[in-house]
Amino acid sequence: MEPVAETFETLWSRAHGPLCRFVFSRVSNAEDAEDILQEVFLSIYRQRDTLRDPNRLESWMYQVARNRIIDHYRRPRRWVDLSETLVSEDAQEEDTLEPLKRSLQEMIVDLPEPYRQALRLVDFEGMPQQDLAHQTGIGLSGVKSRVQRARSKVKEALLKCFDIDFDSRGQVMGARQHCCC
Repeated sequence: MEPVAETFETLWSRAHGPLCRFVFSRVSNAEDAEDILQEVFLSIYRQRDTLRDPNRLESWMYQVARNRIIDHYRRPRRWVDLSETLVSEDAQEEDTLEPLKRSLQEMIVDLPEPYRQALRLVDFEGMPQQDLAHQTGIGLSGVKSRVQRARSKVKEALLKCFDIDFDSRGQVMGARQHCCC
């Protein structure tokens, strides 16, 4: 084994725990945090020859980690259409998702009217936001704000009541209801 690889293995052993805690404290999803940590070590390995001052290795590693965390939050998020992902062919899975489906419907019904209408028309009926803006007489940015706020309110309410498991494609695999909901 070449010396550089041994040095990196030593670095991995020493820095993995602290960097892991650093990333996990800033990213709420454990899978995302693991992915970011992998990206951090991959970046460190690829860019190890660019470090000018070996005495600044630790601060450089944390800067790489901060940059990967920022990149993570800048990535566009894909809105998961729960109405499609909740449909399952397996009856057992449907049983575990039934409380989530009922709660989702209730949460949408409980939204204030402008948010409920925007969410229903755009996300469930597929109406373009531009058409909704024209129909309601408000600007496109106003419609976009309503849809985003509606999604945020539903997401916040769902996450308050459920731990939701997603597969690698973002499909809902299961949900566990918290005792408080």
